[in-house]
Amino acid sequence: MEAPPPLRSFGRIRSRTLKPRQASLLDTLLPSLRPPAEGPVDPAGLWPAAAETWLEVGFGGGEHMAAQAARHPDVLILGAEPFVNGVASALRHVDDLGLSNVRIHDGDVRDLMSRLPDASLRRMFVLFPDPWPKLRHHKRRLLSPAFVAEAARLLGPAGRLRLATDWAAYADVMLAVVLADGRFDWPVQCAADWREPPADHSPTRYEAKRLGDCAPVWLDFIRRPA
Repeated sequence: MEAPPPLRSFGRIRSRTLKPRQASLLDTLLPSLRPPAEGPVDPAGLWPAAAETWLEVGFGGGEHMAAQAARHPDVLILGAEPFVNGVASALRHVDDLGLSNVRIHDGDVRDLMSRLPDASLRRMFVLFPDPWPKLRHHKRRLLSPAFVAEAARLLGPAGRLRLATDWAAYADVMLAVVLADGRFDWPVQCAADWREPPADHSPTRYEAKRLGDCAPVWLDFIRRPA
């Protein structure tokens, strides 16, 4: 008997009607950027020129993903996002900037992660995932021991995992779950290390809205050697 699929960690997948250009990009540009829908996903096959591969989980409107791709043209940026309007927004950024080093999985990131090879990523970003603040919904939170274990499998030695949230209780959970895995270090020296955005961060629309109950918390981890 097959195991049941994991609980959905995201809310709605579509909201307002797409603008004509965004709708067109879903039909014309997205098919060329999608990783294979089934079977193993080899980053080297997606973009052979890549020096390394990064993954952004739940990229929202794609602002951060596009900025990182533009800043690092030798890096393959994989992005996963189930929200159709967010995917359409990201495609507009990719098109406007002429980015060739972005690939987009328009679905649950856990499906994509399960098909990537061990130690195939150098960096992962999980920025402001849905906090599911109600107690009865905590089981839907993305940051779980199983998710962290997959991140540890995918990140090679010294690979970096960046988490961010603007919900204080979720920040505590994130920190506890990652450190409990035992395969990550948290190299902080002072409070500014988690209170101030990292130097290479690019702000997002969600971040600017300040919808949480605290100022953003930034948690950068380093994968220990095997």
